[in-house]
Amino acid sequence: MTAIYEVRGSVAVITLSNPPVNGLAYETRKAAAAAIEQAENDAAVKALLITGAGKAFSGGADIKEFGSPLALAEPNLLSLIALVEACSKPVVAAIHSVCMGGGLELALGCHYRVVAPGSKIALPEVKLGLLPGAGGTQRLPRALGVEPALNMIVSGEPVNAEVLAQVPGQKLFDRVLTGDLLAEALAFAEAVADKRPLPRVRDLKAQHAKPEAFFQFARNSVGAMSKNFPAPLRCLEAVAAAVNMRFDEGIRNEREGFAALMVTPESKALRHAFFAERAASKIADVPDSTPLRPIAKVAVIGAGTMGGGIAMNFLNAGLPVTLLETQQAALDRGVATISKNYEAQVKKGKLKEDKYQQRMALLSTTLAYAEIADADLVIEAVFEEMAVKEAVFKQLDAVMKPGAILASNTSTLDLNKIAGFTRRPQDVVGLHFFSPANVMRLLEVVRGAATAKDVLATVMALAKKIRKTAVVSGVCDGFIGNRMIEQYSRQAGFLLDEGCSPAQVDRAAEKFGFAMGPFRMGDLAGNDIGWAIRKRRYQEKPGLRYSKSADLLCELGRFGQKTGAGWYDYAPGKRDAIPSELVAKMLDQHRAALGITPRQIGDEEIVHRLVFSLVNEAAHLLEEGIAQRASDVDMVYLSGYGFPLWRGGPMCYADTLGLFNVQQAMKRFARNPLDDGEFWQPAPLLARLVAEGKSFT
Repeated sequence: MTAIYEVRGSVAVITLSNPPVNGLAYETRKAAAAAIEQAENDAAVKALLITGAGKAFSGGADIKEFGSPLALAEPNLLSLIALVEACSKPVVAAIHSVCMGGGLELALGCHYRVVAPGSKIALPEVKLGLLPGAGGTQRLPRALGVEPALNMIVSGEPVNAEVLAQVPGQKLFDRVLTGDLLAEALAFAEAVADKRPLPRVRDLKAQHAKPEAFFQFARNSVGAMSKNFPAPLRCLEAVAAAVNMRFDEGIRNEREGFAALMVTPESKALRHAFFAERAASKIADVPDSTPLRPIAKVAVIGAGTMGGGIAMNFLNAGLPVTLLETQQAALDRGVATISKNYEAQVKKGKLKEDKYQQRMALLSTTLAYAEIADADLVIEAVFEEMAVKEAVFKQLDAVMKPGAILASNTSTLDLNKIAGFTRRPQDVVGLHFFSPANVMRLLEVVRGAATAKDVLATVMALAKKIRKTAVVSGVCDGFIGNRMIEQYSRQAGFLLDEGCSPAQVDRAAEKFGFAMGPFRMGDLAGNDIGWAIRKRRYQEKPGLRYSKSADLLCELGRFGQKTGAGWYDYAPGKRDAIPSELVAKMLDQHRAALGITPRQIGDEEIVHRLVFSLVNEAAHLLEEGIAQRASDVDMVYLSGYGFPLWRGGPMCYADTLGLFNVQQAMKRFARNPLDDGEFWQPAPLLARLVAEGKSFT
């Protein structure tokens, strides 16, 4: 049963039971409705109590049904809430742990609400590009007050029940319970069993002293913060309707808003990202029941920027970390940088002093490999050169205890070759963190040919513990993210050859929604990194074409922000990108040497060449089995490369445009003699999907 019915004394207890968060799926709604009717028809029952099994009251809609006909099948959530509200006997919601979305809307439909301390309360629909669709925008302002309700609905963030219980005049909670939830809730239900009339949130007034001025101010501030996302403003207007309309009119207005948002590309993209993040944690041939290796101690090889950032992730999660370096001075610098990063968080109020001290106490250092022998996981973050990796892994193989996981932070090198430097390739895995490693959410988990399934399961679980979005990649040059970004960068170079300036390309990409255009990104990361990769490519793939403009830039020593000059000029101590006359002259001379007459290129062509290069290369990755699913590619780009969230990732964006249209654009690009026509031949997977009328996602 997904809703358990039992009678305790004169109270019918209905327990929602749909793990893990008691989602309000069709079967759960149906069982709850039947239980309410059973209680109504039982003369011995004087009151009803609704609660949730396990670790939640209810997390809201069941994500397995989201967007499907079952989500609206009767009794839908609106019908269930109406049944609760119309019950002739008092219905008490006994809230604990998690009460969000439809779960909170159901509770608001009850006549009374009691809550356990520490319960997380939220209407998070806005994070999926939606608004609460079962009365949340109408009842919460009536129960909590207009301003705090608007803040909750527009942000979607959870709030502790105790905080909400302190809101002046609130009628959201009738009591905050301090003892045994069920016992105290039953006592409360018995105490109110004979009280009439039954209180209904819908009968309360949603009032504000100066509604017109307040909502106009809110429109200005919400509009400024929610550019490219239509849901927050639509949520605001729904809350305004709670003040300005009768309840039933407000509910109709809410449903219209919900339906309108459901079909927006932004909501579709956000919902795609929501499901993509959950799908990324699943590996087809690694069952959820796979036993995990215990990880109690971590070691990091290399105390530079990357190594220090990686170490902070584990310190933040309460795991002891040993940093290993070859020189004491390098260790001292690394520890000082970690300490400085934490001190900055303390000054900003983001970290308490005692937490800072606890984390630093978990950090130890060493110059000897023998002193990390008992670590359960060791991650190398040394120079990106195979000979250096070889030396490190041979030493690790010699000293690490059996069963220890040996991880490489390589961003491009062959993990199978690295694993071959050991006698335990089954224990070797790639953990590609993105810089700054203590900030960036993405973690590419690289699966070698011999990587054991329990190693994969362990690092995927560990990624959640350190709050990373982990995506599995097979072994290839650059894995998923960097292999794709190379094609993106190649297109950016060809656009310069044909007449664009770096600023024009960056503006078009940033207007599309990228956090940073390709040339600003290059200056931030260091143009010398790409230069080193191209030098390797010239040897390995002499037929692969690149614009030579980036090489010319590096020959001038313009490596980016770290040298104060790259594609842009930078004032000392500042990061503002200033268009460079020297670079403009260099590009003019380069075009002249190639005999190219510059042409005007529009933003649409710039964006589509950049984005479709990602799409086509990703289609090859999927065909080769390097990426498990198209949504994994989207998660890589949403969480690690600044792709705009409201577009859902490159594969989702291509689907939105229509793959037929994407393929036609690629064919046009292939006819450009200054581009790489061979690259623009649609990948076999893309061509097949177009032929079958299908999409990536």
